[in-house]
Amino acid sequence: MLKTVDCPYCGESFAADIDTSAGNQDYIEDCPVCCRPIEFHQEIGMNDELTTLSIRRDDD
Repeated sequence: MLKTVDCPYCGESFAADIDTSAGNQDYIEDCPVCCRPIEFHQEIGMNDELTTLSIRRDDD
């Protein structure tokens, strides 16, 4: 599933590939524009639907 998010560093929008089959998880993905690390937190509900997606700077 592609989800459009805004980089918390540079503010640019990009499409993040969210794997709902992996369940709840926290992971780090680099911004494709500024290459800085973004911390993703995702929560998956019943039927593999995305219920929560939050992103933040890795240095927060």
